[in-house]
Amino acid sequence: MTKLDKPLRRELDVGGTTYTLVVDPDGLKLTEKGKRKGIVLPWTAIVSGDAGLAAALQASTQP
Repeated sequence: MTKLDKPLRRELDVGGTTYTLVVDPDGLKLTEKGKRKGIVLPWTAIVSGDAGLAAALQASTQP
């Protein structure tokens, strides 16, 4: 298995909107292409099952 030691970036299209997904040793970050702010999910939140709560909380605090 390959160790994740540097960011891995991928572009994806969801409902006609382009997003950038970054997977790195700290967790996941999903941002709309061309934007800086996005949803960040640390691995600890995903593993503990708090990912849904963390995503909802973060989305509610962004304008």
